[in-house]
Amino acid sequence: MTSTLPVVNAPTVALQSIGADTSAPIGRHLLGVVNFTDKSSEITIDKACPRVSVNLAETVGDGFAEVWTTARPVTTGQFGTISWASDGEFFFGAFHIPELPQYAEATEASYTEVLELTESLGYRPFRIWHYISGLNEPNAAGLETYRDFCLGRARVLERSGITHDMPAATVIGAHGGGIVCYLLARRRGAHVNLENPRQVPAYHYPARYGPKSPNFARATHLTAADGSTFLYVSGTASILGHRSMHPGDVAAQTRLALDNVGYVIGPGNLFAHDLNAGQGLADLTAVKVYVRHRADLPVVREICRATLPESADVVYLNADICRSDLLVELEGIAPQQLATSGSPQ
Repeated sequence: MTSTLPVVNAPTVALQSIGADTSAPIGRHLLGVVNFTDKSSEITIDKACPRVSVNLAETVGDGFAEVWTTARPVTTGQFGTISWASDGEFFFGAFHIPELPQYAEATEASYTEVLELTESLGYRPFRIWHYISGLNEPNAAGLETYRDFCLGRARVLERSGITHDMPAATVIGAHGGGIVCYLLARRRGAHVNLENPRQVPAYHYPARYGPKSPNFARATHLTAADGSTFLYVSGTASILGHRSMHPGDVAAQTRLALDNVGYVIGPGNLFAHDLNAGQGLADLTAVKVYVRHRADLPVVREICRATLPESADVVYLNADICRSDLLVELEGIAPQQLATSGSPQ
């Protein structure tokens, strides 16, 4: 795994083998490293950046490192439970909640710190990832863990007046270790959160999906200060409207998930959001594919290999999905060339 996004001032990502040299290439600086490995551990900050572990690999050899770099020197810090790094333009932050009988209270506390920190530093989040152990299992009170998490997060967002317009996000089941969350935020430039007209916005889901709806956009379009643009695709599954489609059919679910990704980042949907340029599946890179049942991996790989570009780094992870009837979910990034040839503003 060696491919990276174009060399620009915005954060770029490379998917590397675990144990490979994670130092930044010449002209770049580490912003954050996320190790997908066989155990979770406390987030650490070395002299370079925060380092996060997500328990989503069967063995260390099956894992990989997601390495985020930036063009500017980085400052690191700690704020409550949040470990962070910033280059003055972009921000990487992460928190880890150990395994608990219930997560709403701890989620509320950590998300409160995230919003307080990013606001105090002048940043706005544009992409968030969550990995939660026991995602579809009941907590100590009998509420599904995913719904427990959504309840705690909703308390913070509602208190902050955020009922919609959250950025692209992923929520996936980890194999253990509680909750790991990491995010990217920007100070300058702009981002637009995108919905998919074929799907009900998550924050409008009916009550059958939990006491509090999830809150995320289907994708986020980022324009950096240097004019480069990126489309960050949320974890996307086989959903039309608000309903899960093709129960028990992993091949059909995979095809519909891919269709949903292509639709939300396509030129028609971007034009509807007053954005000029669209992308397609052929433009995706750094793709993560989450498959509920290990036995389904060969089918999902075959479909993805026939659909996704050969140039993309694609990793496959055996993981629970946010709904127990969903068998596959995928996410990715679609970078675009610099919109201008000028230097950063």
